[in-house]
Amino acid sequence: MPEDNLLATLEQSLRQTRATRNRLAQRLADAELEAEKLRTELSEMDAIANQMETAMLRLLSSVLHSVPSASSPSDAEIEVALRRDEVKAPPPPQRAYPSAPRSQLPPLHSEIEASSDRFYDRTIPQATAVILREVAGPLHVNEIYNRLVAGGFQFTGHNPTISVAVSLNRNRRFRKVAPGTFDLTIRDAAQAS
Repeated sequence: MPEDNLLATLEQSLRQTRATRNRLAQRLADAELEAEKLRTELSEMDAIANQMETAMLRLLSSVLHSVPSASSPSDAEIEVALRRDEVKAPPPPQRAYPSAPRSQLPPLHSEIEASSDRFYDRTIPQATAVILREVAGPLHVNEIYNRLVAGGFQFTGHNPTISVAVSLNRNRRFRKVAPGTFDLTIRDAAQAS
């Protein structure tokens, strides 16, 4: 008889455990379904944000210089544009950059023809990250611009080098190492270890 009571108690405990397990499995399935919906919404929001950022950068580029310039902007003009862009964030501590004479700046090539279309569907930061990984060092925005155009990137503004500088300055993947010159932030972390 005591064995019958023990068996009945164990059977009841087993039923309760299985019922609890089934409820938990259903809650997990519901949570996973909700998580997948949220991931889809996040992806859509990222795509919208990227499109808006691209449109803003193009608009900013066209507003900064209403008259197209035949020569490349000076480092001082690039710095002024970057300062205008930093209205939201507190300014980072100023670094002492070695000053380079104007003649040492990489020239802008207006006759560049796209030799490929590898950057056609990319944003400035995406394409620049590829370029900086390939050269394994920092580049001036003029050289980045030349390589973007050669890779099929389509600029719409009047001063694309300022668009490049503003876009890279806003993105944490890049750091400014000198006036108008950027490198990958991740390269610093890899070299520090």
